Amino acid sequence: MQIIIHRGTKEIGGSCVEVRSANSRILVDFGIPLVTEESKPFDSNLLKGKTIQELKSKGTLPDIKGLYKGNDKSIDGILLTHSHLDHYGFLQYVNPQIPIYLSQGANLLIEASNIFIPTNVGKLNARIIKHRKKFNSGDFTITPFLVDHSAFDAHAFLIESKGKRLFYSGDFRAHGRKGILFKQMVEKPPKNIDCLVMEGSALGREDGLYKTEEEVEKRLVEVLRERKNITFMFASAQNIDRIVSAYRACIRTGSIFVIDVYAAFILDKLKKVSSGIPQFDWNNVRVKFAPNHYKSLEKAGLKKLLYVYKRRKIEMTEINQEKNKILMFMRYNSAFPLLLNKIKDVAGAKIAYSMWDGYLTEEIKEFCKNKGIIIEHIHTSGHAAPNDLKAFAKALKPRMLVPIHTFHADKYKELFDNVQLSKDGEMLEI
Repeated sequence: MQIIIHRGTKEIGGSCVEVRSANSRILVDFGIPLVTEESKPFDSNLLKGKTIQELKSKGTLPDIKGLYKGNDKSIDGILLTHSHLDHYGFLQYVNPQIPIYLSQGANLLIEASNIFIPTNVGKLNARIIKHRKKFNSGDFTITPFLVDHSAFDAHAFLIESKGKRLFYSGDFRAHGRKGILFKQMVEKPPKNIDCLVMEGSALGREDGLYKTEEEVEKRLVEVLRERKNITFMFASAQNIDRIVSAYRACIRTGSIFVIDVYAAFILDKLKKVSSGIPQFDWNNVRVKFAPNHYKSLEKAGLKKLLYVYKRRKIEMTEINQEKNKILMFMRYNSAFPLLLNKIKDVAGAKIAYSMWDGYLTEEIKEFCKNKGIIIEHIHTSGHAAPNDLKAFAKALKPRMLVPIHTFHADKYKELFDNVQLSKDGEMLEI
């Protein structure tokens, strides 16, 4: 068995790993980069109007034989760990005959993104996987393992062929609402791992103020009890753990949890996977309509859903009347300033900023300062802390540990045994 990390040995995002056996080839993840080689934010607009060949010549797309549209297929399958764009965003260029193996939750979230963002990925040649249910792709036997991550229904993979065993961690953590999965993994890990490809996103970062999802919920409760104006929460609508934390905080404080149509749609779809996910028609939940969202549903032929969500619609009149009781879940975009113009006296309002700090630009900070809006960071990472990474590696006892999804591969040898550093495009023999 051989592996080639086409992207990910020196950066977070854009993950793409090829695994080879004598007669088969598969990929694990195929994501859009988060940063350029100069460490600047990657601009996805640079993809527009470019051919696959042009993107390959610039190094934006890796040169992988038998992967792309217009080429004869020689990749047996693509395994997707989860539904973040830096792990799946380049699927738009893939030969549609190649099957994509992913969880039901990840597939539903990608379909939702296609409607509302859009991602240009389109409908996938999807094969739905389940926790610990083995399947085959070419010569490979693959076992998915559900993991705790900020992306819903995320998985790691055990990949076996010709007596060799590779474990690909994907993105994971131990401190979310599914932390029991991490505990189960380290207590009863897969045995005889020849190679562990393990993420290290949290290496080199300072620990945040809030260590767990429960601590995030606790602080939200305090904020809602202290508030003197409307409270916003900036977070991804696809971060289901964070939605649960926000909803629970609203229930505990008698607050109104306002979500948008996009979030309502996501929650509605994901009840197929978990009945415990808050829904748009639950107590204390209301839905704020926005023109771009109902245009997206109309374009997708789903206009009838607007009449369903309308049962819980909240108008600006009620938002102004009840603003001291509202937690509004949203992101900073062009709609936010327009919304503020319709709210009477926003001075003293608070934003619970619950996303990666890198998204909080000086422009946003200055805008909020001028409006008298307070920004407070209330967030916990979607990735394993260094001590949890150490516990994970110690439990799996790999003969070789390869860093991925990190800016600090150099730190691995200080923390782990049997580390093998790699470069993008380099082949490693297992």
